[in-house]
Amino acid sequence: MKIVIAPDSFKDSLSAQGVADAIALGLAEVWPHAQLVKCPMADGGEGTVESILAACSGELRRTPVRGPLGSTVEAAWGWLPHNHTAIIEMAEASGLQLVPLAQRDACISSTYGTGELIRAALDAGAQRVILAIGGSATNDGGAGAMQALGVKLFDAQGRILAPGGVALAQLATIDLSDIDPRLDAVRFDIAADVNNPLCGPHGASAIFGPQKGASPQQVQQLDQALGHFADLCAQALNKDVRDEPGCGAAGGLGFAAKAFLGAQFQAGVEVVAELVGLAEAVKGADLVITGEGRFDAQTLRGKTPFGVARIARQQGVPVIVIAGTLGEGYQELYEHGIDAAFALASGPMTLEQACAEAPRLLRERASDIARVWQIATRKT
Repeated sequence: MKIVIAPDSFKDSLSAQGVADAIALGLAEVWPHAQLVKCPMADGGEGTVESILAACSGELRRTPVRGPLGSTVEAAWGWLPHNHTAIIEMAEASGLQLVPLAQRDACISSTYGTGELIRAALDAGAQRVILAIGGSATNDGGAGAMQALGVKLFDAQGRILAPGGVALAQLATIDLSDIDPRLDAVRFDIAADVNNPLCGPHGASAIFGPQKGASPQQVQQLDQALGHFADLCAQALNKDVRDEPGCGAAGGLGFAAKAFLGAQFQAGVEVVAELVGLAEAVKGADLVITGEGRFDAQTLRGKTPFGVARIARQQGVPVIVIAGTLGEGYQELYEHGIDAAFALASGPMTLEQACAEAPRLLRERASDIARVWQIATRKT
């Protein structure tokens, strides 16, 4: 019997590898001779680098960069030497988790550090850069990242523009003469599960600005500033991509990646699945088990279980989800390749307890699933 174990991480609890290991232990209690194939997954957010490196035997590298509010942070990124591919989680350099709640400020936070990570990848000889852009603390349209790569932004007095999204309202000139020439030879892929445009009621500022500390008035300021930035970018680059899906991702970093780097967008889970060889692993499998911390209707927006189910469904392999919690609307996934879903908790417990006991709970649920499966297959 062959079972593929392809979960995402459980936030604040276990990495995707840790989840897969715990599930495998539970299955092995019932099926000691089964072929258990572990494929830790991610969807472009937290854990993307770790999942890819675990599957592809890559290298974890660390680079000191400028954090979202200017202080130095040490950001981890992945390197696959066999195909000269860099995997960068922008949240490592410009993420919300780097900024304490009381200091979050969407008006001045910058993606400059993400540009520095891209520059480190170029220095390593990257021919392809996969940029996972979930979890940003920024709303600067990717301007900071482009500045780190040589784009010069000036105000009307010829001064270098201050960092952050609000400062873009003062932008007068974009100078591309010093942009890093190595960028032309690199393929950029954006791994994201957000398809918002740059501006407007569904844009970066309106939808994501508040969680980054923006007041309603600041949301309007930021939206107008990003629109002004997009106007000048269209003049400088002879193309306007602001309304394309995904340009509002990561506070507009998606916009800059498309406009300046020619990046192609893919669902994050599809990028990870390609690199870890999930489709090949699923061939000949009897069952796929996937999971995530919270499994609900939002999973349909391209999160890991949805992506895993699409691949398994193409090969007619059933899929079971083990989740930290089952949220509202999770049953909708039954129409999209998920055959059953189970929550971790075996009784009343706090979130803190569930996180602390996740390895045991995952092992027990996996063992329970195997026993039920055994009964069902015995009767057929």
